[in-house]
Formats: sequence, structure tokens, C-alpha cells
Amino acid sequence: MEPIGVLPLDKPAGMTSHDCVFRLRRLFQTKKVGHTGTLDPEVTGVLPICLGRATKLARFITDEGKRYAAEVTIGFATTTEDAHGETVRETPVEPGSITEEVIADILSALTGEIEQTPPYYSAVKVNGKKLYEYARKGIEVERPTRIVRIDRLERTSDLVFEDGLCRFRLDIACGKGTYIRTLAVEIGERLGYAAHMSDLRRTGSGAIAETDTVTLETLESYETVEERMQHVLPIEHVIQKWPRLTVDAATAQRVLNGAKLTSIPVEFELFTVYNEEDVPLALYRRLPEEQVARVEVMLQID
Repeated sequence: MEPIGVLPLDKPAGMTSHDCVFRLRRLFQTKKVGHTGTLDPEVTGVLPICLGRATKLARFITDEGKRYAAEVTIGFATTTEDAHGETVRETPVEPGSITEEVIADILSALTGEIEQTPPYYSAVKVNGKKLYEYARKGIEVERPTRIVRIDRLERTSDLVFEDGLCRFRLDIACGKGTYIRTLAVEIGERLGYAAHMSDLRRTGSGAIAETDTVTLETLESYETVEERMQHVLPIEHVIQKWPRLTVDAATAQRVLNGAKLTSIPVEFELFTVYNEEDVPLALYRRLPEEQVARVEVMLQID
């Protein structure tokens, strides 16, 4: 039987998201494995991995909000905006020269919708090439500025002054497309110092929390796919917070046949249709400027 569901992987440092997919194809004995958005190799934490039919939902899971625990280091900047790049600028910090009150004001100003310019070492494409491809060749190109959403930005540690640096940790909840590395740099700029993100862990992705995750080491300790499946979340768990519409038996049958729906009583562009037994049947998309919706992804296959 084909594995179906979403594996809440705790991605280890030193592996790309594609590396994880390659390993999991072997562990679950299926080619239908897809990740839900890349995590940089050195970033750890929640990486939802879709198995089987759930791979059709990967792009929607990728668009959900994320949560992070991060450390910001004020005092020097790097080529990659994290701890793994070469130092490009140093601005020593005197103990006590940065106050908690100033940090609080900056974090408040950066909460909500803000503009961000993606770092050179990122997968954002310009003229068909990823920015990191230009960066590796030393080619400068104009990077696109975009609007991202920061829902929570809170300091979770004391300010630690040491060796000309100031470090502190943050709890972050944000929308899709947010670069935490760039957020750290922006905090430094508003303080008047060079800065970078010195540590980052993703603690949540959509409905999946850090406490749901399993490591590759644990999965590899099992002998069978059945044992590994105990860690796979059903599709119902992952989509539980998505906009929903419950329909009667007759409409449910039409949904299973892939029919369009009319006079939709929900205001969302994307929504999940459930039957009266609370079983999710399909993901629907409302057509622009119409009271009609069509099937985006079938969730139940007889």
C-alpha cells in the first residue's frame, strides 16, 4: 500500500531539503515524496515532507505561515547574512551601547507587513537564474523587493555583550517568503551596526509543530515502512486550519465526481470541502470574480 500523509521531519544541519527527500524515498519505498519549501542546509527544524497523494498539497503547505527561533549577532556582517559566510563588515559593539528599549522599538516597527530584498545567497530567480548562481560568480544584479508579513517578533533572551558583539534570541512567526537572515541584517541596520543571523531553527510550519517532528536517525532505526508510518500525519491533520465548507450528501457525491460548485458561501479563494461525516473530499479554488469554484486537488479517491 502506498504511504499517504505528511511526515513532520526534524531536518538536521548539513543536509539540503532535497537530500532529505532522497533518503526518505528509500525509507518509505516510494518515489512520491516531496518537500514543502527549502530550508538552508545549516538550518534545522520542522520540514513537512509529503508522501503519496499528499504530494499534491505540497505547494499549498509551502504557502502557510512559519515559526522560527533565531539568534541575531550584532557586530559583523557576512556574505550570506548568516554565520557560514565570509565576514564583509565589522562594527564593534561597546557593552551597554544597545538597550532593550531600543531593540523593542525596532522589533515593533518590523512587525506587520514590511519590504524585504532577498539575500544574494538565496533561491529567488532573476532572469531565469537563482540569485546564488550570480553570487557565486561575483555578478551583481538588481534584486526584487517584495512585501512579507511578520506576525510575531519577540526577544526571548537577555542582550549578551561579549568580544565586541551583542547577541540575543528571537521568537518569530511570519508569512511565506520571509528571509530571517535578512530580518537580522535589517535589525542591525536600524541599530546602526553590521549584523547577521547566527543561528536558526524552524519551530513550526502551518499546523505542524516542533513537538510533532521525528528525526532521520529515528526513522532509520526502524526495520519496516509500517513502523515509520506511525510518525506520518494524516492529511486531515495538516489541513485542519484551512478554510472549509461542509456539504450535504448529494453535493458530496458531485464533489467526488469533480464537479464545479456554484453559489459558494465562503469568502476564501481556496477552501476544503468536507462531507457531513467530517471527511475532507477535495480542495477547491474559487474562480476570479465568479461564484463558482473548481477542484484544485482531490483528497479522496475511491
